[in-house]
Amino acid sequence: MKVLVIGSGGREHALAWKAAQSDRVTEVLVAPGNAGTAREPGVRNVPLDPMDFPALMAFVRDEGVDLTLVGPEAPLVAGIVDAFEAEGLPCFGPRAAAAQLEGSKAFTKAFLARHGIPTAAYAVFEVLGEAEAYVRAQGAPIVIKADGLAAGKGVVVAETEGDALAALRAMLGSDAPAGSRVVIEEFMAGEEASFIVMADGEDFLPFPTSQDHKRRFDGDEGPNTGGMGAYSPAPVVTAEVEARVLDRIVRPTLRGLLQDGISYRGFLYVGLMIDAAGNPRVVEFNCRFGDPEAQPVLSRVRSDLTVLCEAALAGRLGEMVIDEDPDWTVGVVVAMESYPGAYPKGEPIDGLDRVQGAKVFHAGTRLGDSGAVETDGGRVLCVVGKAPDFQGAREKAYAAIKGVSFPSLAYRTDIGHRAVSP
Repeated sequence: MKVLVIGSGGREHALAWKAAQSDRVTEVLVAPGNAGTAREPGVRNVPLDPMDFPALMAFVRDEGVDLTLVGPEAPLVAGIVDAFEAEGLPCFGPRAAAAQLEGSKAFTKAFLARHGIPTAAYAVFEVLGEAEAYVRAQGAPIVIKADGLAAGKGVVVAETEGDALAALRAMLGSDAPAGSRVVIEEFMAGEEASFIVMADGEDFLPFPTSQDHKRRFDGDEGPNTGGMGAYSPAPVVTAEVEARVLDRIVRPTLRGLLQDGISYRGFLYVGLMIDAAGNPRVVEFNCRFGDPEAQPVLSRVRSDLTVLCEAALAGRLGEMVIDEDPDWTVGVVVAMESYPGAYPKGEPIDGLDRVQGAKVFHAGTRLGDSGAVETDGGRVLCVVGKAPDFQGAREKAYAAIKGVSFPSLAYRTDIGHRAVSP
């Protein structure tokens, strides 16, 4: 069979790499892919825009693609699965109605409140003055979230009232797009974790647990990013905590969506905050696999991903299991020094062919005119180490990074610090 993966980041490289491991897959195509997918055995890039649904569907028909996996959130929110289904083309991911869980934070908060699913207290605003008054009344720390898609960076955890007001002015001020909204949430104390499941509308399968690091700098300092690294499993998600997540969040979410007339089929990412007593609350939902969680998590999945996806499309997930490798994985994101701010592109990357003992997933990379690998994004690579113990996996990842270089290279040196000293 042929598989098409839509997207160009680290998550898509991981999905393509995993799909290519299947004995029944003859070729994986990635639209548009990156330098890593271009060099991955059994994988070929195709120069198609993830938002050009007619061109993608025509390509699927012409190439005889049997299964399409959608990586990023934007095409899902825009209804790519609905478009493919209308043409009878198998496409794994949630339909547009279900993808609202990521497409609108206001929609999600109202959904959680309506169905009694634990999350932070919140309020929604479209008028700057009203939002500022609310922040002054609530005080800090407080969380400010842009309502729509923001590539994982539309969240400000404001430590001071001044930071919160500055965030509001950026999101609702005179320069903000018309119709902008913000969600203001209470600050939740605890430890974050990522809980990702595959759903078929009614049944679901949990993937290995993971934890990522959103803040840019060591010690969880600095601005939020799309993620600076992740590891799996997440020790904070004990068996007892996982049971609570399933009973209080995952099952009620899928059941609540069905009650609202929405069937969720695809990857569902639940961002959790787990308090000192082990009680989980929802920080956010994503309608796709996490990035950088996909890289270390899929590195621990022994099952054939394409078989699981086809079972979900057929409503047969209840018959399946996910075979987990007991080893630990640690993924460290190699980024541009100025990320998440503006960054240059086109810096040559040296040392990739000499990496040993770890898997390098590409995110923001491209092939230059000479065929050399160059930087093409804020998050450039995710280097994953794997070992029977956490420390061994971490050491492999960091040892591999030392062999890679480009002028603006930067990374956190403490990925997984919570696993060492919770």
